[in-house]
Amino acid sequence: MKKTYTVESTFNDMRLDRWIRNVLGNIPQGLIEKNLRSGKIKLNKKKIKSSVKVKTNDQIDLFDFEFKETILQKKIKFEPSQNIIKANEELIIDNNDDFIVLNKRAGISVQGGTKSKKNLIDIFNRSEIFKDTKPFSVHRLDKDTSGVFLI
Repeated sequence: MKKTYTVESTFNDMRLDRWIRNVLGNIPQGLIEKNLRSGKIKLNKKKIKSSVKVKTNDQIDLFDFEFKETILQKKIKFEPSQNIIKANEELIIDNNDDFIVLNKRAGISVQGGTKSKKNLIDIFNRSEIFKDTKPFSVHRLDKDTSGVFLI
């Protein structure tokens, strides 16, 4: 589907990419560039670059150009229950003033990430052991690796 816009005098000498954002909304630059390269956005029936300045009465054609703003979902932070905290505290081999030695189970991450919410640092951050300080890992073990771990 083709949609044609005529540039108004208030937008004279404005870069095409800025004109698109002013008229169509907050569209990512990458999407604008991609549609310009593929010919879905044309200025006066010609394929052009985003840096070209539009003039009053220029015709801008948009072919099959659709953009829906995505609403960023709030990150869900892992909040360990008291049972999870207690179960992990029971895995402590040694606890002194400087560090904790823990027998890490396989299947739990040391630190959180994009694909991993449940992790030891968040669990011990809410533990009574670290009520006055913040736990930091001395080293890392893979999620699927069990073994001795220092916090």
